[in-house]
Amino acid sequence: VQLVESGGGLVQPGGSLKLSCAASGFTFSSYYMSWVRQAPGKGLEWVSSLNSGGSNTYYADSVKGRFTISRDNAKNTLYLQMNSLKSEDTAVYYCARGGKTRYDYWGQGTTATVSS
Repeated sequence: VQLVESGGGLVQPGGSLKLSCAASGFTFSSYYMSWVRQAPGKGLEWVSSLNSGGSNTYYADSVKGRFTISRDNAKNTLYLQMNSLKSEDTAVYYCARGGKTRYDYWGQGTTATVSS
């Protein structure tokens, strides 16, 4: 199993970023997928999950209405569109295989920094 995140960077408050996660080594279309994040000096925080077909999405209250999770099963890729970014969204973002309460694999992470 391999999960490789990309798309992080430095953005001003109110800006947008789109994260991607390329998956390989397993049948991507059969699994729930999630994004989790870790802010500097803090623990892991679940951000969002998506069922295998992409029809059901789930969000933490802190990102609801600003972030959108999606997937392209033909490309084995998971996405996270992040809009209206705030300084408190600064974190390392990880793609993880599994749903909200149970992940068994995750990637190396991509860093999103929201700062003016």
